[in-house]
Amino acid sequence: MVIKIALKNLFSPEYIGNVKIKNRIVRTATYMAGATEKGYVTDNLVNVYDTLAGGGIGLIISGYIAVHPTGSATPRMACFFDKSYSDGQKRLVDAVHQHSEVKFAAQIAHTGSQVYTPSLEPIGPSPMVNPITKRTARELSLKEIEEIVKSFINAGIGLYECGYDMIQLHGGHGYLLSDFLSPFTNKRSDDYGGSINNRIRFIREIFNGLKDALGKSFPILIKLNTMDFLGEDKGLQFSEGTLITKEIVDIGFDSIEPTSGRTNLEYSNNKSYPTVMIKSPDEENYFLPFVKELKPLMNNCKMILMGGIRNPLKAEEFIQEKFTDFVSLCRPLIYEPDLPNRWKNGDHSPAFCNSCNSCLRTGSRGYFHCPVKEQKEKKINA
Repeated sequence: MVIKIALKNLFSPEYIGNVKIKNRIVRTATYMAGATEKGYVTDNLVNVYDTLAGGGIGLIISGYIAVHPTGSATPRMACFFDKSYSDGQKRLVDAVHQHSEVKFAAQIAHTGSQVYTPSLEPIGPSPMVNPITKRTARELSLKEIEEIVKSFINAGIGLYECGYDMIQLHGGHGYLLSDFLSPFTNKRSDDYGGSINNRIRFIREIFNGLKDALGKSFPILIKLNTMDFLGEDKGLQFSEGTLITKEIVDIGFDSIEPTSGRTNLEYSNNKSYPTVMIKSPDEENYFLPFVKELKPLMNNCKMILMGGIRNPLKAEEFIQEKFTDFVSLCRPLIYEPDLPNRWKNGDHSPAFCNSCNSCLRTGSRGYFHCPVKEQKEKKINA
């Protein structure tokens, strides 16, 4: 006899701020390499989000959107420097919102020291050599910090006007906001360095500016580095990440998506966070231990658990046990954009994605996709 288990918690509604999400499954922000060279929305990018929204997801967080010309490090990264980007972003929002109750958050970012475009200068809170490019980040002046804070706020306002339901700040993975948080990359002795309170100042100023402009009820989220994984007693440790999380909650953020690590593995002891290559079920859900420690600090701030979510029964358990409020996925939805519908309709087998990370190497080919799935489809159609 087959016992059918209902995923009643995974597919129950929940709020982030005043926005109702129809289920607890979030598509975490994913760089899709789908914009034009100047960062404008393309038909392909619209189709990607249209397909995702039709697959049963509750909330989509966009791939990171550069807020300032100095912070668009990667090829075909979406940008929002001025209102000329509005029409394309409105097309994205309309494509998502045509699907029943699907909500859409815009993730805004500055890539900081992680610049792979030769024409751009790497910048950061303090000088630091990028181990991949061998280029040294230039320390930002106070005037430049003020300008970038304003660019985050202006981009948030513009994207709000495009119809996004919420905004997420990218405070992870060695990009600019997380570099200000980490003592490894932030050696400043002014108001933006030293104490935790000072290292959070950049994020606090952006948050306050967005809330002042958009209203206290408009949800502001953050993807937040809680540990650098640079080795013992080096960089941001989880003990300090916990204190930062508490401060972020107290500032008033509506949701936190904890993450860890840097995209340059030479610094992070080859820890491939956040995209770990999972070889067995025991290696799944790799951020769960951190989230379980952080959840009691959250008050009314909603927790989003990311990192190796592959099994719907486990996701159901995490929500039922109140370890988290939402679960977010990236790579499984590249392979299976309709995965939430599959789970909802009773097929509770794990995601087909095998976490091989082949998708991460496809951006240079013009669009982000799963080559494993592509090869399987070619064989079937041969």
